[in-house]
Amino acid sequence: MRAEPAGAAGPEGPGGTAGSHGPSGSAGAGGPSGANGAGEPRREPGAGRGRRFQLTRDTARPEGGGRAAPGDAPAPARQWPLLAVMGVTGLGLLIVAFDAFRVGTLLIGLAMIGGAVLRWALPSVGMLAVRSRFTDMITYGGLGAAILLLSLMAQPHPWLKVPFLEDILHFTV
Repeated sequence: MRAEPAGAAGPEGPGGTAGSHGPSGSAGAGGPSGANGAGEPRREPGAGRGRRFQLTRDTARPEGGGRAAPGDAPAPARQWPLLAVMGVTGLGLLIVAFDAFRVGTLLIGLAMIGGAVLRWALPSVGMLAVRSRFTDMITYGGLGAAILLLSLMAQPHPWLKVPFLEDILHFTV
């Protein structure tokens, strides 16, 4: 049950009870049709009361979330930045499936960094824009850099050796 705003009348009117009105909404035999016993206009249930919290009816498009190509172009052409990132990521996953783990994950990391660069360089990137430009660039770039570094340091025979990480590993084990 929600609280009524101060001074607002509920379905029973100010000071009345819910059962005091007839089917037509008038207040007894002497009241005019459409008015309650105090001479005020009758209020429909829920009418005239503003919602405290409005429901969201629409969401704003992210900054740079417009079409990447003219509106008369086919859908794949309008979404080419997203398709490029997804295509390189899919190629990386396919390479990982064929047992070239390091090369595949490097491609996935580079695809994410490429998404960050596209988000920074292009004014409109279609569905690649999820949040604000800054947040998208930090998210894509950070995830891409992390995937790239982890794939370079993956065992066996890492391509990138970080000495202090090896010391930390030996200290904890």
